[in-house]
Formats: sequence, C-alpha cells, structure tokens
Amino acid sequence: MPTTSVQYRVVFGKKDEAVEGPDDAALVVTVAAADALSDPTSLYMQGKLKAAGPSGALFELLRSGEVSRVLARLASRP
Repeated sequence: MPTTSVQYRVVFGKKDEAVEGPDDAALVVTVAAADALSDPTSLYMQGKLKAAGPSGALFELLRSGEVSRVLARLASRP
C-alpha cells in the first residue's frame, strides 16, 4: 500500500461532492457519482476517472481494490 496521501472525490453535481481524505493530498481521485460503482481501472482508461498526482500510487491503489471500496462507499451516501 502506498504511503502517498489520497483524497477521493465523488461528484454528484455542481458544488455537490462527497470527499474523503486530506485537502493537501498528493493524489486526488475524482469520478462522477453515476460512474462510481463501475470498475475504476476501466473508468481511468476511458478518461472518466481523473487522477492528479503520482500515477504509480494510483495504479497500486487500483490493484489493491481500495479505490473501488472507497468510491462505492462515498457514492452510497444517505
């Protein structure tokens, strides 16, 4: 697991996001709520999942399944 700090953002609409992670994170992962339950690796390849920061850390998180778990949790907000 990378030691890179990560912030996850699931966007529901303009100025309506579910966010987890520090504001000064080295890696920021952003996806639309409509896509959040899909495979994040495929979304990244399609350009629907955006990532700002070190790609090595992103690929490690994608492999581990952490991105899927966090995005699914944030997308299912009450």
